[in-house]
Amino acid sequence: MSRLNKVTLLGSGVLGGQIAWHSAYKGKTVTVYDIAEDALKHCRDMHDQYAAIYLADVGATEAEIVATSDRLTYTTDLAEAVAQTDLVIEAVPEIPDVKTSVYQEMADLLPEDALVATNSSTFLPSTFADATGRPEKFCALHFGNGIWAMNFAEIMAHATTARSTLIEITEFAIEIGMMPIPVRKEQNGYVVNTWTVALSNAAQTLVTNGVSTPEDVDRSFMKFGFPIGPFGMLDQVGMKTAYDVLSYWGAENADEQMTANASYIKENLLDKGLLGAQTGQGYYTWPDPTFLAPDFLAVPDISKVPEIVSLLMPH
Repeated sequence: MSRLNKVTLLGSGVLGGQIAWHSAYKGKTVTVYDIAEDALKHCRDMHDQYAAIYLADVGATEAEIVATSDRLTYTTDLAEAVAQTDLVIEAVPEIPDVKTSVYQEMADLLPEDALVATNSSTFLPSTFADATGRPEKFCALHFGNGIWAMNFAEIMAHATTARSTLIEITEFAIEIGMMPIPVRKEQNGYVVNTWTVALSNAAQTLVTNGVSTPEDVDRSFMKFGFPIGPFGMLDQVGMKTAYDVLSYWGAENADEQMTANASYIKENLLDKGLLGAQTGQGYYTWPDPTFLAPDFLAVPDISKVPEIVSLLMPH
């Protein structure tokens, strides 16, 4: 068993909030830190929603939900958040300068034996190792959205991560019910996001360039037997994260199409306050997106032919 029982989440967004709730559900004492009270309030609201999900889908009892809530605290005071922590999991926005700044601010506040892990979805732990002030106690620990069902954790070391750190982090992942996925060498995007970012970017290209609609892209994907399509996944990941990732890598790789995809998300979703499933509206309306409708993948009635053909004619 690991000694990592007091956990601090830096960032209360989609995944930060999920990791915090799930870790508390699995018996850990969890502090959620964010810079804004509004963000923490939203996190508490999402935790109420997770309580309902865990009761309905995970098999939790009312007593377990009460115990989970009792193990959670929320604060905007970084020093307070990490004063007695065993493990910090960083889940702040996917912007390198923001992550580096948080690590540097936190470095002198941590207990000597505390471990630090990044939940970054695309960046390498070596990018931030020195900023933590404890590179040997630092690695990547990346979770999947919908953590109660997508129960995997990607673990990635950098050159000077201590073996003891990796042992404890892997034990922690298993203790909270995650299937460890060891990433054998540093790779931007790890395992899961290497293919999901490529998939999301390809899907977004079809919409950005007017080739298809989100619904039809998802239909074509779900016909292969997947329960959700790329745009359903984008909504669940959240438009801010999608924009940050596409914007950064579009600029980093001089990829004009990826940059255009990021701009499309900003102009058509972010600027309109449509952040995805967390706010009830992204490409779909939540909690009842149309891709879950029984007829979403049905063969249309033949009366729809003129409507379909009109979409094929030159505009």
